[in-house]
Amino acid sequence: MGSGDASLAIRSYFEGIERELDRAYASARAARSRGFDPAPDVEVKRTRDMADRVERLLEVEGVAREIRELAGKMNREELSIEIAKSTARMGGFEVEDALEKSVRVGLAILTEGILVAPIEGIAKVRIRHEPDGSNYVAVYFAGPIRSAGGTGQAMSVLLADIVRRELGIGAYKATQKEIERWKEEIPLYKQAQHLQYSPTNDEIDLIIVNCPICIDGEGTEDVEISGFRDLPRIETNRVRGGACLIIAEGLSQKAAKIQKHVKKLKIDGWEFIDQLLKKKGSSISE
Repeated sequence: MGSGDASLAIRSYFEGIERELDRAYASARAARSRGFDPAPDVEVKRTRDMADRVERLLEVEGVAREIRELAGKMNREELSIEIAKSTARMGGFEVEDALEKSVRVGLAILTEGILVAPIEGIAKVRIRHEPDGSNYVAVYFAGPIRSAGGTGQAMSVLLADIVRRELGIGAYKATQKEIERWKEEIPLYKQAQHLQYSPTNDEIDLIIVNCPICIDGEGTEDVEISGFRDLPRIETNRVRGGACLIIAEGLSQKAAKIQKHVKKLKIDGWEFIDQLLKKKGSSISE
């Protein structure tokens, strides 16, 4: 069989798959139209590529075209940052909605639009206000953020910081009690669930004191904090599994990955990553 015949056979094969898929969807729609199912149409939408998947997953119209335009010019992580910034500037959303959609879109690109992390791994993104009028961003993480892997977990925090700057939102400043809670909470989470990496108290200090995003989350474990309970800015005394993953397997374990993007984009406020890597005895080249 010549190369031309092989190409024709391959094309015919994929066209056959498309025809069968069309027939399956038609049958499913006919069945759904009878009204016996919770939804009147097939929930799983057909998509052509990663760009389509991200747009359909998060319902941000027009983002697929922009992803396709930039995908050949930068790597996946750079693309996620650029599209997150672009989504924040898109208009048509309230500031808090723009913030949340931007972070989710960026994470969806990192996870290729096929994982639950952008939808279920981020429970919500909120702008909180202090008594003095200043504001900051809180990202509430949930257990399914684990599916994003350490790099995706760490990048989700960097994405939130880049977007909050685009939107003119202030930086988070942790209280001492909030810092001390993490030193109790992460070891408690490790007792309940597997952690690939357990940060030291010094590493936790560096991250929480300096991180410009408030890392928060839903209570995922039955065990509760015993020392630093009922803190005003933390909604639960239960261990927040998703947030623990972000700090331990994300920011701490993948610090070198974050450092690379921080240096390339010249983002201030993330110098603590250099200190963190020195403590861990590793770094990356300029």
